[in-house]
Amino acid sequence: MGKLTFLNPEFFWLFLLIPITIAWIYWKRNEQSATLKMSSTQGFKGSNTLATRLKPLLYVLRILALSSLIIAMARPRTVDISNQTKTTRGIDIVLAMDVSGSMLAKDLRPNRMEALKDVAADFVEERPNDRIGLVVYASEAYTKTPVTSDKAVVLEAIKSIKYDQVLQDGTGIGMGLATAVNRLKDSKAKSKVIILLTDGVNNAGFIEPETAADIAKQYGIKVYTIGVGTNGMAESPYALSPNGQILFQMMKVEIDEQLMRNIARKTEGKYFRATSNSKLAEIYASINKLETTEIKELRFYDYDEKYRPFVWLAGFLILLELGLRNTVYRSFI
Repeated sequence: MGKLTFLNPEFFWLFLLIPITIAWIYWKRNEQSATLKMSSTQGFKGSNTLATRLKPLLYVLRILALSSLIIAMARPRTVDISNQTKTTRGIDIVLAMDVSGSMLAKDLRPNRMEALKDVAADFVEERPNDRIGLVVYASEAYTKTPVTSDKAVVLEAIKSIKYDQVLQDGTGIGMGLATAVNRLKDSKAKSKVIILLTDGVNNAGFIEPETAADIAKQYGIKVYTIGVGTNGMAESPYALSPNGQILFQMMKVEIDEQLMRNIARKTEGKYFRATSNSKLAEIYASINKLETTEIKELRFYDYDEKYRPFVWLAGFLILLELGLRNTVYRSFI
């Protein structure tokens, strides 16, 4: 049931007239009463019938009728509000994520890969009206999730990202970017965006990053680039032990920032550097604000007028009073 509202609530001020009306009726009734002095009332005993005692109810009917009319004039009604959201400018976004062994470095907590997964998941949840896809790359690249509006699928794909040996280790930035471009080149969206993240230097793959950036520019795709890693040294993986455990040691963080800046500048994007978990979260929040989706919200109001029963009640009470005055109480003095 909708919320009860009143279109003309100012009419409720008329209830202040009710006490005045009652006082006027009482005064008028006393003024119209005749006084007759008699030596004895013995002959009038037993004349106080039920009808006589109920005659003041005529005035009660009049007051109730007036109250019903006031409520009717205030126009009570219920309103149901429904919203319809229409996206007028959706965005297609592909997250291109580096999953090479260096993403296990522990300068971000618990490591770069897990920190990235958490922030990327939050980013996806905050883009309910856009289509999002996921590309992962090391020395090679593949599409983990095509561009889709099903956020549950994308979130599950992000959650399942882990370091394994399915992809040969290395950092093929050009491969990751080219694969992401391939997911967007046929998109009909008005805005197409790639968020390219890496923590190293391009050292693998047969497609040069600059070439992939040129292709992205040709298709009108904007690329935001993110370099992940602290400044200086970080506890990074360097080998596998005989039992299969990953060994770590302090190593210098190397990110080809100039390359990442060139890719972003060429495609009218922007380069960011994430040196901590909080900085990484801030970067994704900044991109979220830069790439906005135009949404048109239509609100529909369904009104159900409730004043008619009060009009009918007032009419019935008035007719009842008039009927009683002209029948039962017609000969009363």
